[in-house]
Order: sequence, then C-alpha cells, then structure tokens
Amino acid sequence: MFFAALALVIACPLQARAAPLPAGFVRLADVDSTIRQDIRYAGRENFLRRKVDGYDAPVCILTTQAAKALSSVQKVVAAKGLTLVIFDCYRPARAVADMVRWTKEGGPPDPQWYPTVRRGDLIAKGYVGELSSHSRGSTVDVAIADQGKESDVHPACGAPDSGTLDFGTGFDCFDPMSETAHRPLPAEAASNRKMLLAAMRAAGFRNYAREWWHFTLAKEPFPKQRFDFPITAN
Repeated sequence: MFFAALALVIACPLQARAAPLPAGFVRLADVDSTIRQDIRYAGRENFLRRKVDGYDAPVCILTTQAAKALSSVQKVVAAKGLTLVIFDCYRPARAVADMVRWTKEGGPPDPQWYPTVRRGDLIAKGYVGELSSHSRGSTVDVAIADQGKESDVHPACGAPDSGTLDFGTGFDCFDPMSETAHRPLPAEAASNRKMLLAAMRAAGFRNYAREWWHFTLAKEPFPKQRFDFPITAN
C-alpha cells in the first residue's frame, strides 16, 4: 500500500509537466526549427514591460495547418538568404484578459510602444482587443530578417531591435505608421512590407490591415473556438 501511494505521488508531477497539447496543435520548432523565434510576451520587451499571463516559455505554438503553411513561407524566404522571425503565435485567452486588465490601469502615452495614445484608450483605438484571433491558434506576428546577420535598424516605435529588415516600425508599435499600407514610408520599408505580404498571402494567410506583422491562416481549423492552455516548452 505504501509503495502504491508513493508511486502515485511521484507520477502526478510527471504527468503535470508532460501535459500534451490539444489535438491539432504543434510546437513550431517540431515542424520547422529553422524559423527564428523571438516570443516577446514571455519576457519584458513588450508593451506591458513584463511577462504576460500564460507565457510560461518563449515558444511558438500553432495549429498544425498554420505551422506547415509558415514553414512553406520560410522555404521561400530562405532561398533569398532570409528567415522569418516570429514574435507571437497562439496566445492563451488568459493572456488576452491580462492585457485588457492592464489597459484599464490607465496611464500616459509610452514613447516606445504607443507614443500618441493613452494606455486607457488602447482598446477604444483598436490597438488591444478584448478578444484575439491569436487564441484560435492560427495567427502569427512575423517579420523577416537576414540569416545570421545583425541589423542596424533600431525602430523608434515598437519592439527593440531583433535583427529584422526595415519595416518602418517595430512589432507592436501602436500607431498609424504600423498600418500595412501606410504612406509615406521609406522605399525600403515599403518594399519589405510588400515582400512579407506577398509571401504570406501565397501560403494562405490574410493580413490585418492595421498591423503589417499580423497574419491569420485563411482556412483556420478553429475559426470559432478560443483556447486557454498555457504556453510551455514541452
């Protein structure tokens, strides 16, 4: 009896650590390990300036279909000596709720992330959603970078430099400059946005017009379902 109880105690933590992903989901690295991951909400370099609820590891999780489609994009850009850089993938519903609570704390504009909008207005202005397509598992925030090269691009608004090409702003710059078709833009930034948009569209993704980095698989497998399992490394 003692040994049976001991075995149960030992087994429970192992089962908790080894909880499988829901059916239909994969870790992107298991599909394509060549895609660079820079998951910002798992750390402090994001507009909340802290880790977001549900991000227990800096890992991209997606539906199988979205991961395979993204891998096809990677093959196209890799042929040009480039690589995709992923900032966010599946986002737990608890993370979305955390972001919403954070906006309601209020505060002045942040020159790095939302330079012309007060924190309490981010939802009303459409920069933070009370629901997110990311929670359905087939949405990604993505840019393109040179393979193995450092970038000298340091955007004034949005994510700190992560080695990407020049897109005019960084990821999560809450400003009209981030609209995909925003003009005027420097010629190189406009060209890079056009390249990213074409590559993602060819693989079956559609862009959110207010964010050049935001794409959702058009034929997503869970169009009406949102998930809330935490992001873990394994």
